[in-house]
Amino acid sequence: MRCPFCEINDDRVIDSRETDGGKVIRRRRQCKSCQKRWTTRESLDENVRLAVIKRDGSRVPYDRQKILGGLHKACYKRPVAADILVQIVDEVEEHLFQSGGKEVEAIDIGRLVIESLKRIDHVAFLRFASVYMKINNIDDLLDEIQEVRQTAPPPEEPDQGQLFL
Repeated sequence: MRCPFCEINDDRVIDSRETDGGKVIRRRRQCKSCQKRWTTRESLDENVRLAVIKRDGSRVPYDRQKILGGLHKACYKRPVAADILVQIVDEVEEHLFQSGGKEVEAIDIGRLVIESLKRIDHVAFLRFASVYMKINNIDDLLDEIQEVRQTAPPPEEPDQGQLFL
């Protein structure tokens, strides 16, 4: 690896540590020429292997940030911690990568996210589902609300009230 300071390709690793639960290795390096130090991070490039098939049939590379962005929008002003959203994305990714396929349909990713949101926050679930399931009228939304009330377990957040008493 080239030194970012003097551009010489002669360094040594001083320290290596696992971070992000063992998914990333942080290496502390020192240039043998100028003696300056810097940090590098190594991780498995899983995202390149997976393509997402969209509804129109087009294929795009998998992007973790798209799922996280959708979750942030769905949970806007809701009592859901940011680390819970990251945990949902981690669970979805783990399921996707364990399947071993090189392609996954966007609808399958949406189903995985919806199932997780249903357990955490009903309002966030309905926000996400209204976009994902393309709910176009109030009757479809009310049907979905009724289904949530009948089938979904109570949310994990104890201070969240009931939806439509």
